[in-house]
Amino acid sequence: MSNLNLKAKKETTYDAIVIGSGASGGWAAKELCEKGLKTLVLERGRMVRHIEDYPTASKAPWEFEFRGTVPIDKRSGLSAGRWQTEETMHWALAEDEQPYIEEKPFRWFRGYHVGGKSLLWARGTQRWSDYDFEGPARDGFAVDWPIRYKDLEPWFRHVETFAGFCGSQDGLAELPDQVVQPGFELSCIEKYYSDQLKTLYGNRHLIQGRMAHLTDPQEIHKQQGRNQCQNQKMCRRGCIYGGYFSSNAATIPWAEKTGNLTIRPDSVVESIIYDEEKGKAIGVRIIDRHTKEAMEFYSKIIFVNASTINSNAILLNSKSNRFPAGLGNDNGLLGKYLGSHNYRGGGSATYEGFFDKAPVGQHPGHAYVPRFRNVFKQDTDFLRGYAIGMSGSRRLGSDTSMIGHQLRDNLLNKEYGVWTMSAWMQGEMVLEEDNHMRLSETETDKYGIPKIVMSVEWKENDDKMTKDFMEQQQEMFEKMGFKNISVRDSGNPPGSDIHEMGGVRMGHDRKTSLLNKYNQLHACPNVFVSDGACMTSTSTQNPTLMFMTLTARAANYAVDELKKMNL
Repeated sequence: MSNLNLKAKKETTYDAIVIGSGASGGWAAKELCEKGLKTLVLERGRMVRHIEDYPTASKAPWEFEFRGTVPIDKRSGLSAGRWQTEETMHWALAEDEQPYIEEKPFRWFRGYHVGGKSLLWARGTQRWSDYDFEGPARDGFAVDWPIRYKDLEPWFRHVETFAGFCGSQDGLAELPDQVVQPGFELSCIEKYYSDQLKTLYGNRHLIQGRMAHLTDPQEIHKQQGRNQCQNQKMCRRGCIYGGYFSSNAATIPWAEKTGNLTIRPDSVVESIIYDEEKGKAIGVRIIDRHTKEAMEFYSKIIFVNASTINSNAILLNSKSNRFPAGLGNDNGLLGKYLGSHNYRGGGSATYEGFFDKAPVGQHPGHAYVPRFRNVFKQDTDFLRGYAIGMSGSRRLGSDTSMIGHQLRDNLLNKEYGVWTMSAWMQGEMVLEEDNHMRLSETETDKYGIPKIVMSVEWKENDDKMTKDFMEQQQEMFEKMGFKNISVRDSGNPPGSDIHEMGGVRMGHDRKTSLLNKYNQLHACPNVFVSDGACMTSTSTQNPTLMFMTLTARAANYAVDELKKMNL
């Protein structure tokens, strides 16, 4: 029997285990496999293969029974609110998959399948600057980041070169230039807005959105089997061209080519196994999603990339005599200082001009106004700031107030309306200790794992920031001659932006943080957390590039430490 046990353990032992297959998990797998480590990727959702498992990709509206609308009797699942179209129903979660407790209102969107939310993301990719890293130290909220821009700059280049981004070189200190291919051209109304911003304000800029799309594929992208973005704007269905970056199109196939990757889908991670005698983590416990069988896998290092909330939950549930409050949680801060981006503010306006111009075709990008509040000094009554996403359009439409022949003729002969500009804020939520998540002491899910309790709310700083966005956006529209101006506070709860961050933050001091500058748990150095859970602050940029960059850096460090026999 002992020999059988030894054989079974050998078959379930790897050099590294990666929990999660999304944007950061895919990068961990790629880097570890390239360096020769036999790596197991555990994904709680189903297998999704690039191209073959995108059932609605490139389908025209008339190919759907109800032109994409889902009948009421078929609307169900935990992601019903966001994915209730026939084009994206294949990503929906079952109603009973992972219910959570909202102590305070919170919207939690998930991607439980191989590739995770890298198949669903909005694909915005902007670098951080030192103004972002220095925010907490400057205003005293949260703790100081243990890294600065110079630490990540070579890793930004590493990730950008492989993944393939597009955009412009803008020479802005607050938004460092990147490795980019040609960006999506601004429309005439967006160019007008950009020129007016420079003239009226000087320190505000509207630029091409930097996006994870290939507009001029390089040799490295061709080796991945990817092609140029076709501007279909069907990205969330899955892209058969690999025109935008996803784990499925890029990092996972690259890792598979090494022969060092094993992917196990349908594997719900219950906890990380800590060996009291060895003083380190030795493996991961899972529950098979279909059979409910409990299993264990073993490795020298573990990367936790299950997406922010689940990464926190896994660590909180990884209890032992050494860590009764969760793995690495000596200071009791695990799950605390949790937040997201503030997307509450929105606006729109029309412009009566450029009637001789109309948009030709479409593209999946948008314009972007980098943060201009509290960048170089504190100049408002709230902390940090916000970026603004913007999009200009001129739509074809018809007067449908008629009946009979006139209505028919109007529908058949559409005319262009006026130009419209839309705006939406992406504000930095200052992370505070009482904004947290924890595990329920009384309720479990269908796998027997404690339910997650979400307790995150907007603070006065978020209210002030939203008010400032609305005032500034109103003013900018007015000064530029726009009409029919509307600015609003949606009142949507935290999580609506799908940019959850924090709970396992990085820092210098193990008394006030969970991770060091290389994303290692202070108290358990062979466990790395490099997804959104590791974030010390949120800044205003779309966060996925940061997750991927931190992961690539941490994975290479982990390999070096293994070689030195430090882990």
